[in-house]
Amino acid sequence: MMYEKWMKTAISLAAAARGQTSPNPAVGSVVVKDGRVIGMGAHLKAGDAHAEVTALNMAGAETEGATIYVTLEPCSHYGKTPPCADLIIEKKIKKAVIGSLDPNPKVSGNGIRKLQQAGIEVITGICSAETDSMNEYFFHSMMNNKPFVTLKTAMSLDGKTATKNGHSKWVTGPEAREDVHLDRHLHDAILIGVNTVVHDNPSLTVRLAEGGISPHRIILDTQLSIPSEAGLLHDGEAPVLIICGINADKAKEEHLSSLNKVNVLRLNTETIEIESVLKELNKLDIHSVYVEGGSEIHASFIREKAVNRMITYIAPKLITGKLAKGVTGGEGIAYMDEAFGMTIEKVEMIGHDIKITTVPKGDG
Repeated sequence: MMYEKWMKTAISLAAAARGQTSPNPAVGSVVVKDGRVIGMGAHLKAGDAHAEVTALNMAGAETEGATIYVTLEPCSHYGKTPPCADLIIEKKIKKAVIGSLDPNPKVSGNGIRKLQQAGIEVITGICSAETDSMNEYFFHSMMNNKPFVTLKTAMSLDGKTATKNGHSKWVTGPEAREDVHLDRHLHDAILIGVNTVVHDNPSLTVRLAEGGISPHRIILDTQLSIPSEAGLLHDGEAPVLIICGINADKAKEEHLSSLNKVNVLRLNTETIEIESVLKELNKLDIHSVYVEGGSEIHASFIREKAVNRMITYIAPKLITGKLAKGVTGGEGIAYMDEAFGMTIEKVEMIGHDIKITTVPKGDG
């Protein structure tokens, strides 16, 4: 129980910085000696000091013989900062208690081995379910070479996302919309299709009372038909990446690329394949994608089995009408045994709306 107590403190420190450390994981650390905390820290953003460094520096000259608690295996390689494992050894720490092993190939057990070779006792797996969950997106990206995909939808009780005229503001209540902004903050990128830009002119930013980090905005636009006056191309609030096919207009690409914080990624295929998009995004250190596209984008991700988690908000209202828009498009399946099976993780009330969190069967 003693180990769990201090590890939970480290977890709470890491949790406070979730959503602001990417492409690095969120990490917390506590240094304890003779039953009292002498140092604590969290990694706050990429390029800044790691959690262990902050905690050890706070502990000062008292580190000899102390125990360090870290939610993630200390790094053993030089990146933007020196190896944390080396500093732990230098500070004469006696014991290291670690939550999760780091799946990053540059670390992957090397940090633990370095500590053990220096004579430091290492205990692993403490509160690992919680520490693994903390960096679920980072772990998925490291192990699969593509980002974690969350597909978000909002609909009425009868499965509609907009009226027959395409009017959709707002299906859900203010509490659910605020919850969406919290999730945006936790992801590296928001992804939509160009049709959503055309019809809704969204900003795709994080708008919370206490602030938040707006992620990259990804637009799938095969022919580069995005309107040049679209607001997100000019607001400078967050980077925009437009992904197009090989036959897209080159003059339009040049124009778009000249805009502030706007880049165009041209694929080598006529159509945009979801798997290719995810691999390209992973190369850009984008570890998580929040898909908020229209029905065709949703159908593409589901059809390609590229969804790791689905969040569905259901509003207590009926829109009705066969011309009203539904959650997914495409041709659909022919038989029920072809349906995509999901497992419910959580059901909760957000204001007056229901929030259902599901994962594909076999992944949860």
